[in-house]
Amino acid sequence: MKVPLILRVFVFFMFAEALLYGNPGAAYGKSPEVLSISEWSILWSSSAKNSSKSVPLNVPVDAWQPAASKMKKPPDAEVVWIKMKLPVIDSHAPGILIEKIYGKEISVFADQIKLYESSRTYNYKRSQVLLPLHADLSADHLYIRAEVVSNYVNMENEIYIGDFQTLFIRFIKNNLADIVLGCTFIFIAGVMLIWSIFLNKRYRASVLSLSLIILSVGILVFTYSPFIHTLLEEYGHLFTELYDIALLVLLPSFSLFFEKIFGPGRKNILRKVRKFQIGYSAFCFMFWLLNDLNSDHFYDIYYFFSVKVLGLMMILQFMLLLGSSMVYAVKGNKNAVIFNIGFAVFAVISLGELIRFFVSGGDYQLDLWKWGVVGFIAALLIILGRAFAQNHEQIIKYSQELKMFNNELQRAEKMDIISELAASVAHEVRNPLQVTRGFLQLLIGKSSAAEREYLSMAMVELDRASGIITDFLTFAKPEYGKIAVLKVSDEFKHIEGILAPLAHLQGGTITVDIPDNICIQGNSSKFKQALINIIKNSVEALDGEGRIHIRAYILNGTVRIHIEDNGEGMDIDVLSRLGEPYFSNKTKGTGLGLMVTFRIIEAMEGSIHYSSKKGVGTEAVITLPAADS
Repeated sequence: MKVPLILRVFVFFMFAEALLYGNPGAAYGKSPEVLSISEWSILWSSSAKNSSKSVPLNVPVDAWQPAASKMKKPPDAEVVWIKMKLPVIDSHAPGILIEKIYGKEISVFADQIKLYESSRTYNYKRSQVLLPLHADLSADHLYIRAEVVSNYVNMENEIYIGDFQTLFIRFIKNNLADIVLGCTFIFIAGVMLIWSIFLNKRYRASVLSLSLIILSVGILVFTYSPFIHTLLEEYGHLFTELYDIALLVLLPSFSLFFEKIFGPGRKNILRKVRKFQIGYSAFCFMFWLLNDLNSDHFYDIYYFFSVKVLGLMMILQFMLLLGSSMVYAVKGNKNAVIFNIGFAVFAVISLGELIRFFVSGGDYQLDLWKWGVVGFIAALLIILGRAFAQNHEQIIKYSQELKMFNNELQRAEKMDIISELAASVAHEVRNPLQVTRGFLQLLIGKSSAAEREYLSMAMVELDRASGIITDFLTFAKPEYGKIAVLKVSDEFKHIEGILAPLAHLQGGTITVDIPDNICIQGNSSKFKQALINIIKNSVEALDGEGRIHIRAYILNGTVRIHIEDNGEGMDIDVLSRLGEPYFSNKTKGTGLGLMVTFRIIEAMEGSIHYSSKKGVGTEAVITLPAADS
């Protein structure tokens, strides 16, 4: 009678719960006795179709051969009988556990009594057998009949006889890790597949490929476990098909994830490999479909392409990706280092198992690879997390740069407006001012002493207005006049002569450290005007005995001029607004001086960078193209 699937699953979880709480017999201070059988004899038989399924009790004792765990079968043999003596076991509910046996059809007998029979029509021949035995069973020997599926008969590990519940717990312990690990991977992959739907295009491929990798690995671990084939034997054909499909999805998904994280590789080799793998997987899938529709008529050809050729492709892919990741790691790619740590463990174990599989002629069961998978999947998740973190940092950086470019654009628009205004209005305003100043000079000569004081104040303000107009004209056209090669040290000698007395009045000093071989190209008067504006601001910022240090040097084809003072310094808010029209932190400042300075330096294809700290001082760094002396 077939046991319903839901009942079998329920019983499995009930026993799993018992496993978590420990062995019931241990609660009473007793551990049920479990005996092992490590010796048995074998008897080869002819073709499976002609071989009798009745227990060979009348065969002479000499016909039975002592056997090891793995023996080569004779050329004409297809069936093997395994005989072992049953030990005496003191248990009210005895059982027997065969942890690993290989065969297409397996039957277990206690003398002539059939205890178990399994016949599989699909390609998964690794079996586990757990049987309850009657307490009053009087048989002396246990017989196992197996149709051999390879050139060897395999009875790996020992056979255990003892308390059935104790053996069942051992049975679950040996297989629970595969089921839990496989289901965990499948669950994580399902969550990631749903998550990938809500991602933008840029990251969807990375998350989707990684989720397919995890899903494929989960299905491989789950369906490769002999436990699931023992518990749900009638669904074995479905499990083997899922295993094949998962293997065909794994390789191209793996290559796609690697390509998305590290790029297409040199000469697009990784992209070409990935496209080839997609094509080959599609070819194998079509072959699998053809073979399945024809009741495994083309199985041998399908096995060649989907197992042997695909296995060689896996070895080559592991070697290619491992070599590529090592190259990226040497170049300082941290993701490649993480990838290597996880991939190296997985690749070494997998390569070893694949090589052993081919050396044994396909007679080796891959068991160790799943332990390398756990660390490798963790490494891939870390890499994906780092990619998202780096993207977040990049977005913040782009946002800051966009804000800076926006400020620069606004500043440029303001400069253009002021430049147009200065060019069109300045000359028209200056002419009336000069006429007015001339008449005031005439009036001063004919006026009384009291009137002269007011007229002189009016002339000072007219001169101030004329200076502002000059600044406007300089801003509108900063590079008019003669362009020549300027020796920076000579220019600063003249500037120092003008501003040194002003610095002494403030109680400060100016020191200049500029080599004679540093030259730039520009207009001498405009260059001096720009530097005087900067140094004058430094002088006015000095408090008591301050100093201004000026130095220059050549770096990468550019001249760097540093003007550093230990004055009162500026806050970040003030520093960010330097060079804006009409912005000044002076009582009578117009903000035009630094505006003109920035304009002159820009016209000379240079830049100015200010750094300052309140109460410490300010440093202006001017960068200009170097010229031949």
